[in-house]
Amino acid sequence: MARLGEGDKRWIVEDRPDGTNVHNWHWAETDCLHWSRNFLTNLLANKTLVDGEGNLKIRTKKIEKLEGEAYVNIRKGKIIPGYELNLVVSWEGEVKEADGSSVMKIEGNVEFPYIADENADEDPEVKVSVKDEGPIGKRLKDAFVVKGKPFVLEQVKTYVKAMAKGGPAKEEGEVKKIVKRPAGAGNVALPPTTAVDEKAKVVVAEKEKKKEGFKTITMTEKFNCRAKDLFEILMDENRWKGFTQSNARISKEVGGEFSIFDGSVTGTNVELQEGTLIVQKWRFGNWPDGIHSMVRITFEEPQSGVTVINLTHTDVPEEDRYGNATVVENTERGWRDLIFNRVRAVFGFGI
Repeated sequence: MARLGEGDKRWIVEDRPDGTNVHNWHWAETDCLHWSRNFLTNLLANKTLVDGEGNLKIRTKKIEKLEGEAYVNIRKGKIIPGYELNLVVSWEGEVKEADGSSVMKIEGNVEFPYIADENADEDPEVKVSVKDEGPIGKRLKDAFVVKGKPFVLEQVKTYVKAMAKGGPAKEEGEVKKIVKRPAGAGNVALPPTTAVDEKAKVVVAEKEKKKEGFKTITMTEKFNCRAKDLFEILMDENRWKGFTQSNARISKEVGGEFSIFDGSVTGTNVELQEGTLIVQKWRFGNWPDGIHSMVRITFEEPQSGVTVINLTHTDVPEEDRYGNATVVENTERGWRDLIFNRVRAVFGFGI
């Protein structure tokens, strides 16, 4: 991800003297870090999470740290958020006697090490800590995990949704409605709302529904190995970690879930036939909500020690959630360069 202000200068147009960004043609980039701090402070600071349950009181205190970057790019009406943040919020827990008198107060932190646009569809990692690890501290920490963790996660999701809508640059990303004048209307002003306008809105809405297309990727690859060995490599999370140098969790059961490339790709096993067939439902984190694709890999061994696999990856969207039309190209390249070629390189299955 490019850092704020480091985009290719060929795509950056100098601001006009009148401040107009005609048709939103060039990138309009807004630094959102300060806005993010204020937004998250309003959501997370000084919030009571437990008050009286089990003679406990727990509340959040303030944003202790917000480091990283956050920005929003807008081009031709498309909103493209970018953020990588490390967030730390302090909290305080108190144990009280039955009469309401305080027994002990203990402080702690809740940390989100990595809130990022590339993982917008996933719950970010949450680390809860307490400064006193004694029995009371452990009790308060456990209570925070039960009551506080769902709350702070929900507030971070609210921030993610706000960034997806443009954050502080939301107004810049709104597409202006243009009403065509009928022939011969001259300079006569049209009323703001007409039946023609409403019909035009319906037509635009229908086009929006049909705008998003899907493609199918097909590939055939040969490997110098047995089919059962290649099948095992593609279904083994430790070997995935080895040849991709990224985290992976892979179930070997039909209906089981998997997560690869540090969670960038998630899915479910639909059909598995050892050494001959893998069918999985795949989804990339930067795809539009609700979009899943289907991967089908067949393994054939035309001669001993030579395996041919045929890949069919259907329902791949042409655009990601930010309007980038490189999904199909990147997905095909990922299969070839990040999976098949690396399997050959690491395990010596080259042909």
